[in-house]
Order: sequence, then structure tokens, then C-alpha cells
Amino acid sequence: MTIPGIGAVAAVSYVAAIEDPDNFKTSRSVGAWLGLTTRRYQSGEVDYDGHISRRGDNHLRGLLYEAATVILTRTRANNESRLKSWGLKLRERLGFKRAAVAVARKLAVIMHSMLKTGEVFHASAGATA
Repeated sequence: MTIPGIGAVAAVSYVAAIEDPDNFKTSRSVGAWLGLTTRRYQSGEVDYDGHISRRGDNHLRGLLYEAATVILTRTRANNESRLKSWGLKLRERLGFKRAAVAVARKLAVIMHSMLKTGEVFHASAGATA
């Protein structure tokens, strides 16, 4: 794949876990299926978002997290990649680990849309805040 941080193992693991991209109605639902979205607790007047749900494939979630850390720390294209600049802004506000989880979820969504449409990754496209 052409996404920085995603190698052969991560790409093959993603395709094997997803199987058919048409199984998901929208690309955003892949992040929830992998457990990269927050859990919601609601009871009476209490309503808050907790930690990530950690549902789905543990191995793939770990690979996406590692790819997100590579994007945030190792890639040189600072202004080229909108995904990296979005992640760095989140890191300033939320901290590194939360920003890496957010970038991992965004990677899962981007990879699903790439798998569905057959397009290649464009560094200038991707994350819009």
C-alpha cells in the first residue's frame, strides 16, 4: 500500500480481517468494528465517553496503532500529509497515545475507502478536521 507506516504485514492483515469491503455500510463503521472508538455510558443524567471499546481484531488494532505512531513520529513529510498534521494537532491537545489511537481509526477508515474504490493514497487528501 502507499500509505506511510503501512507495510505488507499490516496491509495483508487488514484485507484478511475485512474480507469484503461491502460488509460495511460506511467506511466510518470500520473504526467501531475494530474497537477504535470510545465506549459510551448513559444512565439517567450521566452521559460520558469512556476508553476505546477494544472489540474486534486485537492484532490488527495493534498494527494500526503502530502505523499511526510511525506516521506521527517517523515520517518526514510534515506539511505534505494532512493526516500527520491533523494527528500532531491532536497530540498537542490530547497527548500522544490518544492522538495515535485517533490516527489509527482514521487509517482504518481511509484504508477501507481505498479498498472499496481501488484508489491510491494521496498525502494531500485524507484527514479534514
